[in-house]
Amino acid sequence: MMQLAVRVQAAQENLYHPDGFNLGMNIGRAAGAGIAGHIHLHVLPRWIGDTNFMTTTGETRVDPRGLRSPTKGCAPH
Repeated sequence: MMQLAVRVQAAQENLYHPDGFNLGMNIGRAAGAGIAGHIHLHVLPRWIGDTNFMTTTGETRVDPRGLRSPTKGCAPH
């Protein structure tokens, strides 16, 4: 599996020219593999300034601003 990950990483490097990579494994249903006994590996290109890979792996959006930033400039309640 790691040999395949190296090949995928090289292909993504040539195609996207990222600043780095995240590799993550899902082992078992509780970890997100979906099927008991199944394992899979994510190879995700990363760029300086991107938020993270939650959108890809967790179907979640991440707001990169601090908790107080979205309220700056809003009228007081």
